[in-house]
Amino acid sequence: MMKTIILHRLDLKNFKGVRSFSLEVNGENAKVFGDNATGKTTLFDAFVWLLFDKDSQNKKDFSIKTLVNGEEVHGLEHEVEATFIVNGTKLTLRKVYSEKWTKKRGSAEKQFSGHTTDYFIDGVPSKKKEFTDQVASLVDEEIFKLLTSPMYFNEQLHWQKRRATLLEICGDITEEEVIASNKDLVKLPNILQGRTIENHRKVIAARRAEINKELDKIPVRIDEIEHNLPSVEGLNKQELEVNIEKLNAEIDEKQDLISNIRNGNAISLKQREIQEIELELLQIKQAHEAGSKDDLYKLKAQIQEETSNIYLLESKQSNLRHQKRFNDESIVSIDTKLQKLRDEWFEINNQEFVHNDNCECPTCGQDLPEEQVSATREKALAQFNLNKSKKLEEIDAAGKREKATKEGFQEKNEKLAKDNELIGKQIADKQERLTLLNAQLKELESSVIDIMDNPAYTSKLQEKATKAKELEELRESAQTAIQSVEEEIITLRNKRVTLQGDLAKFSTVNQSQSRMEELMQREKDLATEFEKLEQELYLTEEFIRTKVNLLEEKINSKFKYARFKLFEQQINGGLLETCETLYDGVPYGSGLNNAARINVGLDIINTLSEHFGVSAPIFVDNSEAVTRLIDVDSQVIQLIVSEPDKVLRVEYPKHKEEILWQ
Repeated sequence: MMKTIILHRLDLKNFKGVRSFSLEVNGENAKVFGDNATGKTTLFDAFVWLLFDKDSQNKKDFSIKTLVNGEEVHGLEHEVEATFIVNGTKLTLRKVYSEKWTKKRGSAEKQFSGHTTDYFIDGVPSKKKEFTDQVASLVDEEIFKLLTSPMYFNEQLHWQKRRATLLEICGDITEEEVIASNKDLVKLPNILQGRTIENHRKVIAARRAEINKELDKIPVRIDEIEHNLPSVEGLNKQELEVNIEKLNAEIDEKQDLISNIRNGNAISLKQREIQEIELELLQIKQAHEAGSKDDLYKLKAQIQEETSNIYLLESKQSNLRHQKRFNDESIVSIDTKLQKLRDEWFEINNQEFVHNDNCECPTCGQDLPEEQVSATREKALAQFNLNKSKKLEEIDAAGKREKATKEGFQEKNEKLAKDNELIGKQIADKQERLTLLNAQLKELESSVIDIMDNPAYTSKLQEKATKAKELEELRESAQTAIQSVEEEIITLRNKRVTLQGDLAKFSTVNQSQSRMEELMQREKDLATEFEKLEQELYLTEEFIRTKVNLLEEKINSKFKYARFKLFEQQINGGLLETCETLYDGVPYGSGLNNAARINVGLDIINTLSEHFGVSAPIFVDNSEAVTRLIDVDSQVIQLIVSEPDKVLRVEYPKHKEEILWQ
């Protein structure tokens, strides 16, 4: 069911310079005439501000105050009120924008402190939320602006929102419908594999970029390999392998020759003679040291043992001294506590009972009877003696505990003294024995004969030196022969390295050629894959072109005059999404005159109004450019520039009536 919203009356007060004005259209179409700057557009601004806090250009930060010489006039209330007929029911909305003046503490004058906005529904004050909810119940803000201004769709709505609105009106076309309409697209579902056209085009673009990047690198890699290929001209692989084997055999023979020289019989014999002499030297030394050395080692072991024992006893003695010092300090602390307890005992024991016998009744002030005073005194004395006795007993008990603790520490000190005396005696005994052992050690060391004073030992040492000199002479002779053979081996190895380098060139050439063949095959595979991607890309573009034709035909069928271009052809053959309005083939944004813009905007409003099921008042600004407006089903208020009209004048289709500024 169509919701019909008709403007019945619009009242302005102190709004953007308009002191007071009433537009009484009574639900009819109207034409408002006026020269430039007389307030035609202000009517539309007031209408939109009342509903949405914006002006007709969809700006929220515009000024609604009255200006004089560029300065705001203070103390005015800025008010807009509109009466609507909504499906035959009358609705009045009013909004008042006022300055807020407050008197600060200590100041005699009021100061400007901000603004307030008051809202009214059918003359009843309301909260802002109630007001906005009432407006929202009429129609959505975005839809209302689409339906009330012929310029809003094409000039203020982003092209993506325009496109989305058209698709909402006409409905999109499914991929299945597009494919079914073009037999060339029959292979496309298998290619997409569940992806959307857009996502598959992204996949194709990414893969094409990768392939192009790799194709650019392959010729460079092949050129690098060719440039670094070693030359094998004049080389024979089989001859090189045979010659290397011969050199290996000659080097092995030379190595065996060096081993034979080093292992000669004369050198081996001389080495065995020296080993036999070293064994005899060891036997002589062991026999020499068998007696006195053993006694010396035993004596040193005893000295070490007694020294360790003395150290352990001294450590125990030190621990005993630490314990006694702690006990002495504890005894001094206990003596202090005992003295304090004695003083406290005597202080409490010397306390005497004191009682006031002059007792009076707290109520009447008369003296209490003697028997009552005496009983009170006896009771107080008994309580005093009980408390005193209890405190003295507590002090006695504490004193006994401290005294017992002190006696415990004194007993420990007596035991520590005995232990210290015993350990001191043990240390003296150990030190006396240690002195005796050191004297014995000195005497034994003086009686030991040095091994170098043994004639048999020195004779064998001289014999070993002679044999070692003879061995060195033999080795020097063998080393000269070995050095000559080693020089021959170095020459042979250098020849082998050269031949191995030439032989390795053949392996490098084979590997390089194999790698170049792999790269060339890879280049062919990538080219084949790229061609396949190009075919897939063509199919996706054919899909888009088919969808464009179907979609634009479907959308354009909804409009009488307006036509829409939803895609733009790119230089590379691709299609770019857009949304451009056309009228008789002329784009809205370039070359279309103002009259055509207004009429094409009205045509769009007709379709939008039917789609959304809402009819609302249309404000047509700059309407003087249009000779004839197209037919619309909504209320139309034309704002027309008229130079002779220095004040606003309103005409109606059925009668003419001037309404001037008041």
